[in-house]
Parts: sequence; C-alpha cells; structure tokens
Amino acid sequence: MKKKFSICIPVYKNEKNLPITIPYIIQHLDLFQEFDVEIVMVNDGSPDNCGKICDEYAKQDKRVEVIHKENGGLSDARNAGVPYAKG
Repeated sequence: MKKKFSICIPVYKNEKNLPITIPYIIQHLDLFQEFDVEIVMVNDGSPDNCGKICDEYAKQDKRVEVIHKENGGLSDARNAGVPYAKG
C-alpha cells in the first residue's frame, strides 16, 4: 500500500496563474510514484473565476478535490483544507 501525500493549495484572486500552475503540479505528480498523492484546492471566497477553474480541474483529475469557503485569509484557507487531506 502506498503512503498518502496531500498538497493543500489556498486559492484567491489568481485566475490568470491557475491554468499554468495546476497543470504543472499535476504533470509533476509522477515524481511521487511511491505516494498516493492528492491535491486539495481551497477557494477562499475568490471574487473572480478561481472557483470555476478549480472545479474544472477536479472534474478532469480524480486526485483533485476543491473546497469552497468564505474569504478568511491565507492561514484560514490552509487550515480549512487540512481536514480534507488524507495524507
């Protein structure tokens, strides 16, 4: 059985970079072959299209999970993702 590894990504007002950043991370998950890797994206109430973009990645890749919450700041977003992380 593989060990689990979680990546928690707080997301806020970053719609321009998400289409670059998230595919890059997904493509490089192969570097962690000894782990069962998941990505927990926390949309911290972003007023732009970040939530929709995150949802699209979750539809495309079963390793991506998206949490939507009201804006609370970086630490709050990161902490909100921890209970969903299985690694």
